Amino acid sequence: MQALFVPPEVKAPGPGHRREHFRFRRDANAMAKAGEKSAGVGRRGSKRKAAAEEPGEAAAASDGAAEGGAQPRRAAAFPPGFSISEIKNKQRRHLMFTRWKQQQRKEKLAAKKKLKKEREALGDKAPPKPVPKTIDNQRVFDETTVDPTDEEVAYDEATDEFASYFNRQTSPKILITTSDRPHGRTVRLCEQLSTVIPDSHVYYRRGLALKKIIPQCIARDFTDLIVINEDRKTPNGLILSHLPNGPTAHFKMSSVRLRKEIKRRGKDPTEHVPEIILNNFTTRLGHSIGRMFASLFPHNPQFIGRQVATFHNQRDYIFFRFHRYIFKSEKKVGIQELGPRFTLKLRSLQKGTFDSKYGEYEWVHKPREMDTSRRKFHL
Repeated sequence: MQALFVPPEVKAPGPGHRREHFRFRRDANAMAKAGEKSAGVGRRGSKRKAAAEEPGEAAAASDGAAEGGAQPRRAAAFPPGFSISEIKNKQRRHLMFTRWKQQQRKEKLAAKKKLKKEREALGDKAPPKPVPKTIDNQRVFDETTVDPTDEEVAYDEATDEFASYFNRQTSPKILITTSDRPHGRTVRLCEQLSTVIPDSHVYYRRGLALKKIIPQCIARDFTDLIVINEDRKTPNGLILSHLPNGPTAHFKMSSVRLRKEIKRRGKDPTEHVPEIILNNFTTRLGHSIGRMFASLFPHNPQFIGRQVATFHNQRDYIFFRFHRYIFKSEKKVGIQELGPRFTLKLRSLQKGTFDSKYGEYEWVHKPREMDTSRRKFHL
């Protein structure tokens, strides 16, 4: 009688079976790593062998070039199609970028020295130096640029709100005030401005609205009103209103430096009437702003005080500086900054006195429409 095959009893895998399984996987991983190491050693050995053979080939190539009379070319530091942005490693990319900048700097310096030697060798026959391209001299032409000989411009100057000042019929008298509850930095700026602008008076706001302050100023024969606003204890805005008929200009104020914050400043200014310098107010709008600044100072400066206030317009930023010049010799003149200093950016020009709700605006700065080109300026 033939015996039947009885299969072994199937048991569920226990913890011992699981340990055997993990031990087998660990052994397999170790063998795979060992194989990779041995393959890497083989590859490195082949690379060393190839590198050892390369000098011989390079020497043979150099000998052949020497026999032909041509010198071997030096390999460039960076190939023509080299792109640093393709390097994935951040540290390596930064290192290669630094080397590239150094190489560019060396090449630029060598070209500059070579050009200087050529100009010295040519002497008077050297060509004129090229004018460097800047944003200022590449400015887009503005149709409203002021021509001093234009009859229309002369008529506007004779009939605008500042005509009485330039005809010497009135003398400036300025009221300087702040926003509500000013902090110490804003108060000190007002006090220092009063020493720069002659016949100016500082009054505290005391919660009064500008619509109530302006009639009082007109009744007391003030010709201009200056309001300095602040945000987070820092001056950030300036309102300049010409009385009694306007116009009113609103500026953004930045980069404020008081006298104690200016290095190597001179002594405090004297009571002499300073000179005033207006730079680069070339358009009709800029011409109006320049006349508004000029009307803050008396007509006849006292040159004995050697003090000068400067409003310099560059790329629609108005930089204010206050200096004293010193005669070092008959040919050399030095200047000392007295302070304060700040930068203004025109935000709006309004007809008449201050009226935020119903006022008619001559010009309003609209960043999305006006700041489309870096080479277009409005002042």
